[in-house]
Amino acid sequence: MINYRIAGEKCDLAEALRTLDIECRKCIPLTPLECITRCDFWRLKNELRKLRGVMEKSNFMKELFNTLKNETRLQILKAIVNDGHSAGKRGHDFREVECMDGKSSIYDEYLQSLAAVGLAAENMNQRFYATVFGCILAKRLDGFADLIRFLPANSECYEETLLTSLLQGPKTFKNLASLVSPNIAPRILKRLKTAGLIEPPEEKDYVSFFRSKRDPEKETLSIVERKVYNAIPECGISARKLSEKTGVSLRRIYVHLRRLKGKKLVFIRRTPKTYRLTTKGLKLASLLRKLQELVEEIWKSSEQLDNSKNA
Repeated sequence: MINYRIAGEKCDLAEALRTLDIECRKCIPLTPLECITRCDFWRLKNELRKLRGVMEKSNFMKELFNTLKNETRLQILKAIVNDGHSAGKRGHDFREVECMDGKSSIYDEYLQSLAAVGLAAENMNQRFYATVFGCILAKRLDGFADLIRFLPANSECYEETLLTSLLQGPKTFKNLASLVSPNIAPRILKRLKTAGLIEPPEEKDYVSFFRSKRDPEKETLSIVERKVYNAIPECGISARKLSEKTGVSLRRIYVHLRRLKGKKLVFIRRTPKTYRLTTKGLKLASLLRKLQELVEEIWKSSEQLDNSKNA
């Protein structure tokens, strides 16, 4: 028989499926019913096909994020990954985490939530177990429970969207607002700043001065104007650094730059202020990215099964 848990222990699910498929082809069951009732690989393939149906929902990632942003659910998932959970022992094993109002049992409040996004399932013996998706997720998202308190529960997951986008590097407000909405972006950024997940810009847009292509010999320049003009590098420079470089006061620098600009020898380029991840934000964003990559991996594996079925 094939070991069902091997898939959850493999880092590469596609490779695990290929290994299991080879073993499956060598297996010679006495009857087809034996294959269906006893073969773990058959159950794994069936589980992945069902999971693909769940993942096809347009709001699947939002539901998955919101399900995981609950410390109790993560604890229960870890528990059933390590050892299945019997429905008959439900009250005894987890009574300390049952809802205080007495109306919603742990079955409805937590286990069903995990099952709804494909992290857990219930077998014919009324025993909950972690799916291959749940097993791999629990192993890869180590440390996620320590960071979920910084994210709002049951949200539209705008915070997660901005955090993962910042993994590519610092972004301007305009870039970030285009991912959500300009109306709500300030509120989301403020929330991330308060949680210590992003570093907001301390200053306004950074202004640099550059030389134009116009020939300075065609203009009449004072000694100081020429000194300021010659001190401007090709890559541009700020007024403050130009003041330090030339020894001219900052106030006078602006006067001379204004004159040079009027003679079309200098132009201004603004570098927009950007937001970046903090160390804590980088860790959380990386975990969120791993989760997205895992979903993509599971999806591709389910496609692989469909292709092998149709072959």
